Amino acid sequence: MSITDPPPALPPMSAGQALERLIEGNRRFVDNIRSEHAVLGQRERAALAEGQRPFAIILSCSDSRVPSELIFDQGLGDLFVIRVAGNVVAPSLVGSVEFAAAAFGTRLAVVMGHSRCGAIKATLGELLQEESGVLTDNIRDIVERCRAPVQTVVSAAGRHAPRDLLMREAIRANVRNSCDHLRHGSRLLERLCAEEGMRIVGAEYALETGEVTFLDRV
Repeated sequence: MSITDPPPALPPMSAGQALERLIEGNRRFVDNIRSEHAVLGQRERAALAEGQRPFAIILSCSDSRVPSELIFDQGLGDLFVIRVAGNVVAPSLVGSVEFAAAAFGTRLAVVMGHSRCGAIKATLGELLQEESGVLTDNIRDIVERCRAPVQTVVSAAGRHAPRDLLMREAIRANVRNSCDHLRHGSRLLERLCAEEGMRIVGAEYALETGEVTFLDRV
């Protein structure tokens, strides 16, 4: 489907409805309940071959412990998932969000960070001049995209603040930075948010509990 194609004939799910569906799905995941819909989704492959209609866009970290379809208890074709280390935003990632919003009428985009994020840990290590492990030019590009929000946290809390505090606040600041980039770094997304009810919200996934906390639900 081309990005210039018209959206599906049926009205898309609203951003509010999509957010509630994600919240309910995560509640099932935390309670170790797998919905019938998610299981039966495997049988819908033939129908989905003709087209997709994801109700939410998820920009999340590439960490193997953070699979959005499982975390939100959704099935095949439900989520348009974009994964990159550190859930950072670069032009191709903005384009991916734009594509889903324009081609499928998807009106909710979630940027989801997670606890113990390796990209944020590496960025903190760089800023605090600690050992950061192997940083190739390409890995360093990810760290640089995280640097500004993490630096803001370090400057506010102080270099000697508890590491768990710095990590927690840096993860959230990085998520909010990516959300702002999507909201204001794309004319298309900015227009959809202003005129067509699109919402871009941040979230944090806790590896320890399986729970997703939405940082801004207004």
